[in-house]
Amino acid sequence: HVQLVESGGESVQVGGSLRLSCVPSGVTVSRVCMAWFRQAPGQEREGIATIEKIGTTTYADSVKARARFTISKDNVKNTLYLLMNNLEPEDTAMYYCAARFGCPVLPWSQFGWSYWGQGTQVTV
Repeated sequence: HVQLVESGGESVQVGGSLRLSCVPSGVTVSRVCMAWFRQAPGQEREGIATIEKIGTTTYADSVKARARFTISKDNVKNTLYLLMNNLEPEDTAMYYCAARFGCPVLPWSQFGWSYWGQGTQVTV
């Protein structure tokens, strides 16, 4: 049974940085495609970035241009990360990690992912 647990969300000042973590159980980060999404109140869940089993990363157009977010993973620690720099009030949201055995055809649609964490709140 696959479970994902996010952590690292907190209240931070504008311009600050945070690193979110996601630890899976029942699977290792080296064997699945993983992603970070976020959802602000009243808005749809928005894809941020994906990382494939071999480590290839992809970023959604909404975040790619400003390059403030970095997705990474540590296979030894079995942990997925999202480093966020220069945080803005618009980044306030619940942040979720997701996983799937094989990256979905439409990675930015939440419906393509099999497993989700409970989320961690980021407030800027």
